[in-house]
Amino acid sequence: MSSFIVITGMSGAGRSQSANSLEDMGWFVMDNLPPSLIPRVAKLADSSKSATGADQFALVVGTGHYHNEVVSIIQDLREEVSGLKVLFLNASTDTLVQRYESSRRRHPFDATPGLVEAIESERETLAPVRAISDVVIDTSDLSVHQLRDRMVELFGGIATNGRMRVTVVSFGYMHGMPRDVDIVMDCRFLQNPHWVECLRPLTGRDSAVREYVLENKDAAEFLSRLENLLEMLVPRFVAEGKSYLSIAFGCTGGKHRSVSVVEHFADVLRGWGHSPIVSHRDVNK
Repeated sequence: MSSFIVITGMSGAGRSQSANSLEDMGWFVMDNLPPSLIPRVAKLADSSKSATGADQFALVVGTGHYHNEVVSIIQDLREEVSGLKVLFLNASTDTLVQRYESSRRRHPFDATPGLVEAIESERETLAPVRAISDVVIDTSDLSVHQLRDRMVELFGGIATNGRMRVTVVSFGYMHGMPRDVDIVMDCRFLQNPHWVECLRPLTGRDSAVREYVLENKDAAEFLSRLENLLEMLVPRFVAEGKSYLSIAFGCTGGKHRSVSVVEHFADVLRGWGHSPIVSHRDVNK
């Protein structure tokens, strides 16, 4: 079965870098396609699979001049291409302003009075495209290397067994909330190993910390209730056709409590037949 990804999103948010990452992973990438050509190219790529030897295709869509066509084209393409995924690259306005000022490139929406207005106009215009996307990556705080790592996590080994790809992330609120997750759970009510001198240098990956965080009444009730909730939600997300689910757990610093909980639920998800991607964003900060 061929894999198809349509890469779209905000100008300056990393479409080209994402395409380069997929190309490095062996994907056949076609860049800057007008949306009207996407269905034809997808059919041609599928029919030429045996000739090219490729079975993973990425189509990069620059939406600046074609935004009115993108939503309908993607919806039509979903009916024709099995397993189509749509990736939307996003970033904050401040970040995009900095990137455009440093590159000195013209923004596709530059008919508006200024750069900020152009970015906000594009954001409003592309809202329907983002709404139908399978996964959104916010690149505001990502370096080129971190974006590549994120692409590898998501698309480095796309399974063809129909399973939803689940990512569990730990983070510290003091470093900011993650921008592109589906579910966020606050773990700051759990007892904190930071105040135990022998545990402070360790992380939630260490068994001593996990035992301290998880083996008490409040933690047990939290884990039990959340496990029951996820046991109900995850199959329903799969049935709905959701391809990617990201669940984030936060504590103050992102080193002890959230890491312990993520490790626990990664084991739970494996028990349910998933192969979760585990990311501890702030564990080394």
